[in-house]
Amino acid sequence: MKNWSFKVKCKPSEISKNLEASLGAANGFVFTIKNNQNDLISFKIRKRLLYAWYILYHNNVVVKGSLSNAEGKGETNVNISFSQHLLWKFVIFVHLLLALSFVIAIFLGSNDIAMYVLAIITLAIGVFLWLRLQKKYERNIQEYKDLICNLL
Repeated sequence: MKNWSFKVKCKPSEISKNLEASLGAANGFVFTIKNNQNDLISFKIRKRLLYAWYILYHNNVVVKGSLSNAEGKGETNVNISFSQHLLWKFVIFVHLLLALSFVIAIFLGSNDIAMYVLAIITLAIGVFLWLRLQKKYERNIQEYKDLICNLL
């Protein structure tokens, strides 16, 4: 999870209306907004996935943010956190757990060459996915930062 904080010279209500108008369902985003106590507005943004194979192409970052009044007049504190989509964390975890179970089976007495190959391939896929998704995660965070900067 990565955090990003900055100040904007607008009121929180104006910013939330601008974000809602720009990132609505018509633009392919899932955007939810909540007005909390003490003039705190929280929001959540993620890309809408229409089909299962879109997960490979869309950015898989979930953005959670909050807007609050700053000490200065007409200023807003914007706090945003970026996290990776839960589905991708689950896919990586399953591959690494499966590879670990194959390695344990090898140590418990299965000396079959096919088991060695299966363990190595599964572990390689898990590590490759993890490294690839970390690069994609960083690139998608930068895309969201650019999008939010342009909107504000």
